[in-house]
Amino acid sequence: MDEAETAWQSWLSELAPSQRRTAESLRTQFRALGAPDPSVWARSEIEENQSHLARFILLRSLWRGAIESWADPGALEQVPAARRLLDAGADRADLALLARAVAYEAVFAVVDELDCGGDVNVSGVDVGWTVMEAGEDGSSTGRPLTGLHEDLLGMDPSGRDGADLWR
Repeated sequence: MDEAETAWQSWLSELAPSQRRTAESLRTQFRALGAPDPSVWARSEIEENQSHLARFILLRSLWRGAIESWADPGALEQVPAARRLLDAGADRADLALLARAVAYEAVFAVVDELDCGGDVNVSGVDVGWTVMEAGEDGSSTGRPLTGLHEDLLGMDPSGRDGADLWR
């Protein structure tokens, strides 16, 4: 057993049985989703009572669906302007990189705005919003998903934290 696993087991032994089961389930889910350091994510969720699993799933889904999908075969051909550029001899890899970088910036702007919850000073209207975790039945758990923009780069499925978007 390595040092990290020993620390995990030691921490688990301090938990009540129900929390222990929850922690193990979370670690298993994070591992299955390909999260780096699934034990750290699970422990943080238990100790901080923040929905790191929902954050991880949301941000990874946005990354894969809105950003990475531009590198898929045929994705660029669905956009007439990109099709024309390809037909004119533009480099497919460069166009896909451009589309992915623009998509990243758009996703970042949206999650940053969601994180702000509405800025009365900018809008002049006293209204706001929050992103909340939902349970299996779709009802709110009462745990907000905050700081989404802070973790977006870290959700790059390649593990490169978006480094290739700006090359």
